[in-house]
Amino acid sequence: MHVWETPEELLKLQSLLDASYDSGGPHLKDIITPERRLSAEELCERLQGMCLLAVATVTANGRPLVGPVDSYFIHGSFFFSSGRQSVKMRHLAARPHVSAIYLPNEQLSISVHGEVELFDVLDPTHAELSEAMLAHYAPTQGPAFEKWMIEEDPLGARIDASKIFTFHMS
Repeated sequence: MHVWETPEELLKLQSLLDASYDSGGPHLKDIITPERRLSAEELCERLQGMCLLAVATVTANGRPLVGPVDSYFIHGSFFFSSGRQSVKMRHLAARPHVSAIYLPNEQLSISVHGEVELFDVLDPTHAELSEAMLAHYAPTQGPAFEKWMIEEDPLGARIDASKIFTFHMS
């Protein structure tokens, strides 16, 4: 597996994790005690490869809508992609605020809140997302996946986090 973060990105991520925790209320801090938090390094180690992320967007009339995406944690941010005409990407293009959670089991939870930056998946400035997607899907889908990426021309999304909360019990 590949850890993408530079030492500077780890410091920035740790600062965000600390500020997020400090902003939490008493109930959150009763559950997410200091020993149940992950450090930036631990977070990056746990978020290797594809992580199924539940992403909540907002409809035009203000209703939340949640759905799963295949995400990748790269350079201290969650990245994902979808078809340009998907409901999720249309919502994010109009209203970029997002909340998401990685919740593989009751022992680990990563919640993120922020805004999404949209981009072309095939844009070379975001090559790490394409690389991560290919590393995950090419072994099972072969060249068909890369062909799909080129033909579908999906949008990529990076969550610019304003808060990240971590919880672990292991």
